[in-house]
This record gives sequence, structure tokens and C-alpha cells, in this order.
Amino acid sequence: MPRRKLCLLTLVYTIIICLSAKTITAAQCDRNHPSSPNILLVLADDQGWGDVAYNGHPKLKTPNLDSMAATGLRFDRFYAAAPVCSPTRGSVMTGRHPNRFGCFSWGHTLRPQEITIAEALKSVGYTTGHFGKWHLGSVRKGSPVNPGASGFDRWFSAPNFFDNNPILSREGKAVATQGESSMVVADAAIEFMRERVASKKPFLAVVWFGSPHNPHQALPEDRRLYADEPEKVQHFYGEITAMDRAVGKLRAELKHLGIRDNTILWYCSDNGAIPKVGSSGPHRGLKGSIYEGGLLVPAVMEWPCRITKPRSTDVRCNTCDIYPTLLEITGAKPKKQPPLDGISLVPLLDEKMKTRPQGMGFWAYPEKGIITPSHEWMSELLKSQKAGKEPTDKERLRLDAGKITRQYPTDKFPGHAAWIDGDWKLHCLVPKRKHQTRVELYNLANDPKEEKNLAAEEPKRVARMKTALRNWHKSVIDSLNGEDY
Repeated sequence: MPRRKLCLLTLVYTIIICLSAKTITAAQCDRNHPSSPNILLVLADDQGWGDVAYNGHPKLKTPNLDSMAATGLRFDRFYAAAPVCSPTRGSVMTGRHPNRFGCFSWGHTLRPQEITIAEALKSVGYTTGHFGKWHLGSVRKGSPVNPGASGFDRWFSAPNFFDNNPILSREGKAVATQGESSMVVADAAIEFMRERVASKKPFLAVVWFGSPHNPHQALPEDRRLYADEPEKVQHFYGEITAMDRAVGKLRAELKHLGIRDNTILWYCSDNGAIPKVGSSGPHRGLKGSIYEGGLLVPAVMEWPCRITKPRSTDVRCNTCDIYPTLLEITGAKPKKQPPLDGISLVPLLDEKMKTRPQGMGFWAYPEKGIITPSHEWMSELLKSQKAGKEPTDKERLRLDAGKITRQYPTDKFPGHAAWIDGDWKLHCLVPKRKHQTRVELYNLANDPKEEKNLAAEEPKRVARMKTALRNWHKSVIDSLNGEDY
């Protein structure tokens, strides 16, 4: 056969093989049940919108998050449901604003009556695991609000944020670990994922890092990347870089296991930037604030079977949206589903959503947080269990969770609340000792720093948005008072 003809046939054969490989890859996505993808939900602790290189941070090194943003779906307007940690985590679990179940601030719990994403996905064949910071109740045996009671088959969890060499609870048993904090929980999640892949069952793995929450304890090699910065900043930046490395290890494992194409990897943070060292980018406010800087967080999703090309979106999304999105994708349909505040983002994934079809409410209710010293409590638990004793402290077991002992008024809405409709954001602030509400209105498209109050210029819009906020307030109070159960 002439050499030229042989080369041509070889080229044709190579093209056919390549096309076949692409077809096989697509078919594998179909054969692996794209309606039942593996799901990996990853949450940072106190990482602000600007605390990532891909959002323009001039110092931080976050190569793995940058890679996710460059290859997946980047959410440029993604909100935490609350400006502090526990409430936002509750929103991820339930798709509901945390005030609906009394999770007003840090250290408050879920209610056992709530339906969690873990419980919902178990009903359609998923095995579920939680790894890292819990902060929605106890991590002790016998608690009605530990991860196991909330739908997780496997858990290796801490009651709050944790640092290097953490003591974690493995289904209620305290275990002393060694290693950088983010990598410890990433490795635990990887062990779980390997077991699930071997069993050929879909999994939900929830990985909640304890970083970059204060106090910051970066490894020396991570600090060296920021040697020109003050020591406190070195530790903060170093923790983020270490967390980014743990994300990279999770991504690499998905590829190694051959499940990357049909795995949803969804990353975000639980609230806006912390003071002094954190960055909220061009936005007003920090952690604890209902202004944009306290709520906007970095967020990225990878799912190669469904998100086949890199893109970004300015559609305003929310941690409450995670639950209903996953329900639609998996086909899970909980019985007696209480009202949701989130919406399914499936149309957004399919490039069919240009704007959010409904408003978003935020409400910082004036209730104090509950101190939850993770290292102290876990050290005590480890010591007790080594001595053959199981503590029965009711406070730490949170046995009162779910008891509705107070009825909240349906005509008073104290604290700082906000309603977002499109690019407009209305703030209603009710001072503690005064009853006169302060109203602010901003056009976020033109004024991301929320500096120019347009309330006096837009009375009709203010009236319309106040009505929407008031109606939402009433619905939240109804849930809070127990009408959903």
C-alpha cells in the first residue's frame, strides 16, 4: 500500500477513534445516570467574596479555585443566606431561611423537624457523609441534632471551627488527628468517596472546612508564600491557600476514581469577609452585615456532564438554592415539604435563566450567638471516652433542639432585614430601642457599594418592595412559630 494512502487511512482511523472516545464519554454520562450524580458540597468558613485570586485579590494564591472558575460555572453574585456561619449552614441543609427554624445566629441549631438535604437524597438511594465543621448542633451520640440524626450515614465532624491536628467526632467517638485542618477532612471525605464508588452507589459528601476562621494557624510552607506580609496576614492567607490545596486534592480524586464527569462539585463560603484581613471586594460591609460585603461569597460549580463549557453568571443566587436544585436534579420529592426560600437553579445550569424569577429576603434577627468552643469540648470528650465514660451534659447534647417554647409576634420584625428584587435592594432597619424603621434603597447594578440611598426618589418601588418584604417576614414568622410541622 502506498505510504501516502497508509498515512491517510491512519489519520481517518485516528479521527474515528477520537470521535468514538467522545461518544463513549457522553454515553458514560448517560449510563452513569446523570439524574443521580455524585454530589460534593464544599463550604469555606469566613472566606469573603474578594478572598480568592480569581476575583482579583492581588496577593492570594488559590490555583485550584481559579481552575474551577476557569472550567466550570462561576457565580459572580452568590449570596450566603445569612451574614454568619450557623444560619447559612442551615440554609444549605434545608433550602429555607434559617430564621424559619430559629437558627438566628452562630451556635444555634437545626430543628429535628426540618427535612435536610441528606435525608431527602437518602430517599432516592444516596449514601451521605459529613466531614468537618458542623455547628448546627451537637456531635455527640444521642443528640437529636448531630449529623447522624440529620441524615448522614457517615460523619467525622467538629461542633465548630477547628485548626490543625483537630479532634473530630467519628459518629460520636472523639478521634485525635494529625495534619493541616483542611486536608484532614478532605482525606476523610476521600476515604468515604472511594468506598461509595466501590459499592457503585451515588453519594452526597458534605465537606465543611474550618478555615479561614480565626484564629489562623497556617503551616510554615504556606506562610512563606506571603513572607512580605504581617504575620497575622501570613496566617490568614496561608490558611486559604491550604484550603485551596485540599480542594485540589478532592478534584484530583474525582478524576482518579473516574467519576469527575458525573459529579457535582459545588464550592462556596458561609458568609462575607472578616474584618482587617478579609476582602469583600468592591462591596460594602463585612461578616455580620446585611450589606453586600457581609453576604456575597465566592462560589463555583463543576459538573462536566451538564456544564460542558466554562462560563460565569451574574444571576443572583443564594445558599438556599442548593437544596431545591439538588432535589430537582436527583428527583427527590420529600413528603410534606415545608415552604422553601430557595429556587432550583437547573434552568441556570442549562443557560435558560437570565434573571432570578423571584426576590430574596435576608433578616438578621437580634438574637445573640451561642458559644461553642470546639477544641475545649472535643478535648473533654476525648478524655472522658478514654476513661470509659460517656458524657451526658444536656447542654452539649442540645436535647432542647426542636422544642417550640416561644411564639413570636406576627406584626413586629426587629433587626436588619433586606429584600432584593432584580438589581434593587431595600433595607429596613429597626433599632433595638426605637420603633421607627430606617429605609434604604440601592440600585446594585450602578452602586455595588450601596452608597447612594434612592428611597426618597423611588417611593413607589419602596412601597412595593416593603410589601414583598413584609409578606415574606410573616411567612418566616409562621414557620418559626411551628406552623410548618
